[in-house]
Amino acid sequence: MTPDESSSSGGNERLRFVEHKGQVIFLIDFSHCTTKEMLLLLDQVRADVAMHAPGSVLTLADFTGAQVDKSVATRIKEVLALDRPYVKKSAWVGTESLPHVFYENFKSFSQREFPTFQTREEAMEWLVGDDAHVEPTR
Repeated sequence: MTPDESSSSGGNERLRFVEHKGQVIFLIDFSHCTTKEMLLLLDQVRADVAMHAPGSVLTLADFTGAQVDKSVATRIKEVLALDRPYVKKSAWVGTESLPHVFYENFKSFSQREFPTFQTREEAMEWLVGDDAHVEPTR
């Protein structure tokens, strides 16, 4: 599958594969989503990631302006825990409005790390790199 034709979620442009420096990254665009949209997207994220080989998926989630309430936070925790076997590396952007207690809860519950970055470009560099040249913001 080529990144140009890889909208994996039935044409949903918020969930798509993009190529960066020869590697494929699953872009999860939650930016400016309502709580209802977030819940629907999270179900699709879970299904899409589970279709891949264990330890193979690079993910980039953009939370810019997303509405995250307790129900969404609970679902995010569940999806992160269930996706853990399939994900090689994750990075997040747009987390400034995400309550810190939610962020810490996500890490604790899923037993995963979610480095945050200022831009998608920085996050993609970190995802495909050797971790040494771009530092996460959190």
